[in-house]
Amino acid sequence: MARSRGRRFRLHRRNLCAAAAYAAVVLIALSSFTLIYLSRKGFEDRPERVQSEEHRSELIPDRELWVAPFSFGLHTCVKPTTRYKGVQESDRYITVRSNGGLNQMRTGIADMVAVARIMNATLVIPQLDRRSFWKDTSTFSDIFNEIHFIEALKGDIRVARELPKELESVPHARKHFSSWASMGYYEEMTRLWNEHQVIHVAKSDSRLANNDLPLDIQRLRCRAMYNALRFSPQIEILAKKLIERLRSREGRYIALHLRYEKDMLSFTGCTYGLTEAESKELTIMRENTNHWKVKKINSTEQRLAGNCPLTPKEVGIFLGALGYPPSTLIYIAAGEIYGGNARLSMLTSRFPNLVFKETLATKEELEGFTNHASQSAAVDYIISVESDVFVSSYSGNMARAVEGHRRFLGHRRTITPDRKGLVEVFDRLESGDLREGSSLSKVVRQLHDKRQGAPRKRRGPLPGLKGKARSRTEESFYENPYPECICGPKRHFKMV
Repeated sequence: MARSRGRRFRLHRRNLCAAAAYAAVVLIALSSFTLIYLSRKGFEDRPERVQSEEHRSELIPDRELWVAPFSFGLHTCVKPTTRYKGVQESDRYITVRSNGGLNQMRTGIADMVAVARIMNATLVIPQLDRRSFWKDTSTFSDIFNEIHFIEALKGDIRVARELPKELESVPHARKHFSSWASMGYYEEMTRLWNEHQVIHVAKSDSRLANNDLPLDIQRLRCRAMYNALRFSPQIEILAKKLIERLRSREGRYIALHLRYEKDMLSFTGCTYGLTEAESKELTIMRENTNHWKVKKINSTEQRLAGNCPLTPKEVGIFLGALGYPPSTLIYIAAGEIYGGNARLSMLTSRFPNLVFKETLATKEELEGFTNHASQSAAVDYIISVESDVFVSSYSGNMARAVEGHRRFLGHRRTITPDRKGLVEVFDRLESGDLREGSSLSKVVRQLHDKRQGAPRKRRGPLPGLKGKARSRTEESFYENPYPECICGPKRHFKMV
C-alpha cells in the first residue's frame, strides 16, 4: 500500500516537472519572438526618427523667442524743454487733405501738427483720403478720438473742428509742401501769411525732415503720434476684446503683418511663385493705376534686391527657422491674401494656429467695419502693437509705424526680416544646397541677431547722396524715434 502511494507521488512529480519545463520553453519562445519583433520594428522606425531629428530645428529658449530685448534702462521722454513756449495768438489757419492709407495719414497728420506749431497757425481737423486704393469714406472722428485729439494738443497748437464760416469763401493758398522739409523751409513759408489767412495743404505725408529738427519739434511729433492720435472708442473697444480672446487661447501670440495683398504685389511688381495668369493680372492692375508712376518692373531683380514681400511659404520657413514651434498662435494683421486659402495653406501647413479678426470677432462686431479699410487696419494696428512679437513680411507704412510705436513703448520684440539675405537662403533650400533643420536655423538666426527690436539710434542716410535721394534713404522718424523721444538712464550702456 505504502509502495503504491510512493509510486503515484513520483509519477505526479515527474508530470509537474514536465509541465514546468514545457511552460519555460513556451515563455522563452515568446520572449525571443517579442525581442525579435521589437528589434525589427525599431530598425524599421529608425530612418524616420533620424530624418525627423535631422529636419527639426534646435530647441530655442523662450526668452530668445518671446521676451523683449534688453532695453538698457531707456525710457520715453516727450515733455517739452524749459524753452518751449505756450500757444501764441493767431488768426491763421491750415487745412489739410491727408493722403494714403491709415498709417500714411497718421504720420502725415502728426507732421502737420508740428508744421502748424512752426508756422503759428490753427490746425483744422484734417480731411481723410477717400480716393486711394481702399476708397474708405471714414471721417476723422470715425477713426480717431477727435475730442481727445483737440484736448491733448491744447498746450501745443490750436485745433478747430472746421474753418470759420467767414473764411470759407476767401482765397486760400493751395500748397504742396516739399517732402522732408526742414525747419527753415517752413519758417520761409510763413511769408504766405502776408497775402493769405488760410493755407490748404494738398498732401500731408513725409512733409517734415526725419532729422536735424529742434528737440521740441521732434517731441511734439511723438506726442501727436503716440498720444493725441488715439483711435476712436469703437475701434479701441473691439481691438481690446480681440486681444483678450487671443490671450485666453494661448497667453501669448505673434502678430504677423502678412503684406501679400493684390495691391502690394502689383505695386512692387513681385510675381515670384505666381502663375502666368496671376502675373498678367497684376501687371494690368499696375498699368491702370494712374498714380503709380513705375509701370515696367523686373520681378527677378526686385526679389534679388530684397524689395519683395515674403510669400506665405517663406514666412512659414522663416518663423520655423527662428525656433517658433508649430503650435504658436499667430494673428494675421492683413487684408485679403492674394491667391486665397490655396496660397495661405503654405503657411498653415507649418503653423496651423492662425487667426484673423474675422475668425476672432462675430459678424455683429465687424458689421460697422465693413467697407472701411482704414478702421479695420486700425484694429490690426492696436493688436500688432500689443502683441508679444511683431513680424512684418514687408517694410511698408504699417510695419514702420508699428515698429516705431513698439520701440517707444519699451522696445518690444519686433522682428524685421532681412529680405535680401533670405532670398539667398530660400534659393539654397530650393536647390538642395541647404536643408531645413539645425543648419537652416543657425543661418537664419545669425542673419537676424540684430533685427529683433533692440535699442539703437535712428539710421541716417546712405553716404554720397544729396537732396531728396539722401532723405529717402534715411530711417523714418516714426520708425525709430530714438534718441529724441527715448532717453537713456543715468548709467550709460554701450549699444550697438
